[in-house]
Amino acid sequence: MRLIRRTHPPGTAPGTIAVTGDSGTPSRSILIRYSADRIEEAEVADFSWLDQVAPEDKIWIDIEGHDVEQIADLGRHLGVHNLVLEDVVNVGQRPKVQEFDDCLFVVARHLERRSPEDTITEEQVSLILLGRIVVTIRERPGDLWEPVRGRLRRGKGRIRSAGTDYLLYALVDAVVDHHFPVLEDVGDRIEAAEGSLLEESDVNLVPVLHGLRRDLSLIRRSVWPLRDALNRYLHSDNPLIQEETGVFLRDVTDHLVFLAEMVETYRDVLNGLMDLSFSGATARMNDVMKVLTIIATIFIPLSFIAGLYGMNFDREAGPMNMPELGWAWGYPLALVIMLLVAGGLVAFFRKRRWI
Repeated sequence: MRLIRRTHPPGTAPGTIAVTGDSGTPSRSILIRYSADRIEEAEVADFSWLDQVAPEDKIWIDIEGHDVEQIADLGRHLGVHNLVLEDVVNVGQRPKVQEFDDCLFVVARHLERRSPEDTITEEQVSLILLGRIVVTIRERPGDLWEPVRGRLRRGKGRIRSAGTDYLLYALVDAVVDHHFPVLEDVGDRIEAAEGSLLEESDVNLVPVLHGLRRDLSLIRRSVWPLRDALNRYLHSDNPLIQEETGVFLRDVTDHLVFLAEMVETYRDVLNGLMDLSFSGATARMNDVMKVLTIIATIFIPLSFIAGLYGMNFDREAGPMNMPELGWAWGYPLALVIMLLVAGGLVAFFRKRRWI
């Protein structure tokens, strides 16, 4: 599991907009200006045009990558609080919903697994609602918003006629919907592991089960905080969100509740498979130890007999010093005694159903 390292050293002033490492990548800003009857898309280099936006226009600014200067310039033109901008560029934030005087700030996590050979990747998605302007900021380029862009271009439904709060809902819903194929993929892999474990009890699935547990923990860290944050927000009164949009946000919350329940269900199944795997390994080890113990038990009396007749007493010193060593049939008799002892022990073990 990838651990998030915060980039600010201890003692840094709150609201410092600075990143290091991979987060400080060049960014690309896409402007979508739309109304009920038209839509305009363009790539922009700065945000000075925000001062000349028509009152009837609704604006969506999508920023790919984290360029500190560009994000700071956006904050100056829109009056976004520096604490919001700090959380945007310092990725690894816990999913949350924060209310400010004139804006709503949402942090979510986008999860994706492109192929069976890949691991689940995650990125922070920041969404800012300021009246008739919505800003989305992602860590890297991708097709996360393409379904929402397609709905805007087609102009069907209420996405162009409704306010920007509805656009915010559509964007959050798109992020949440991307969790479903990831979780379904985890469920398929759990089912495959369960089948392998039941069909072939001696297969070692500990690495596979550990990877599945890590993936479920990643999904859980993305779903649970956002579900709790949206639940709390739905009980508050924010003028930026219209009442009819709140109904759709409750639907997103329902999706998050379903995802959270499925994560817990898969975790329970996975814990059962882990216990079954460990039980199988323990049973196999017990079988091996039982066989070795039986073999050792059979050879204990045989070793005693062999050791007894291996003592170097002189027969000529006295009649009690192992006279059978001089018999013609002494050696065959010792072998027969050993075979009878071994056979008797095997019969005794079978009678007690130890073997």
